[in-house]
Amino acid sequence: MDKRIGAQFYTIRDYCKNLSDFDESCKKIKEIGYKTVQLSGIGDFKAEDIKSVLLKYGLEAVCTHCPPDNYLNSLDGEIAFHKTIGCKICGIGSMPGFNVEKDNIESFIKNFSPVIKKLEKENLVFAYHNHAIEFEKFGGKYVFDIITEGIAADNFKYILDVYWLSYAGINPAKFIRERKGKIACVHFKDLAVTKGQPQFAEIGRGNIDWDDVTKACEEAEVEYALVEQDRCDGNPFDSLKISYDFLKEKGFY
Repeated sequence: MDKRIGAQFYTIRDYCKNLSDFDESCKKIKEIGYKTVQLSGIGDFKAEDIKSVLLKYGLEAVCTHCPPDNYLNSLDGEIAFHKTIGCKICGIGSMPGFNVEKDNIESFIKNFSPVIKKLEKENLVFAYHNHAIEFEKFGGKYVFDIITEGIAADNFKYILDVYWLSYAGINPAKFIRERKGKIACVHFKDLAVTKGQPQFAEIGRGNIDWDDVTKACEEAEVEYALVEQDRCDGNPFDSLKISYDFLKEKGFY
């Protein structure tokens, strides 16, 4: 696993709505120490502008989250976008419509299989990000596994989110180990409990066993780890620094 810890920009989405703010946010991310990023929740910028800003601060985009319709209706544009910014992992944030009814699952498999095949020809990987909804069961099977079995392609992988695995009652380290070779990225996101309710937390300030998760990522040949915090109590850049400093003590850099 690449030990350069990454920042998932969804964490700082409110600070990336225009190109000037995106530039300033990249500067802050670099100053914290992050070296890789996932582009998600940012403004609709030209690929050339994104590339220029990332180069300016020595950041590498290793993954994205793009709207499902982009892949279905303007795939050539997405291919060009990813190649321009130098990012090989084309991500999707959730099941279209955040809906895991049987018909939607079948439609997802049918509609995205040709997308994934075309991306493979372009040496790009398609990666699906889980929440908790993929751990509903149909016929005794997780939706997650139905999707995996339905799309038989080497370049179909996952962006596993350990918070949502834990939220769904899944042991994240065990789950990661069991899916060696299918995981492109892991979202490092901690889960704390406040007044009996699960809460997003900085890495190391929740209940997830990060030593075991990190070891599992190594064993499962995960490519990248990215820090994400959906909601922060204070400034999200402060939260990202707390997480970075914790992970630096664990051998990341």
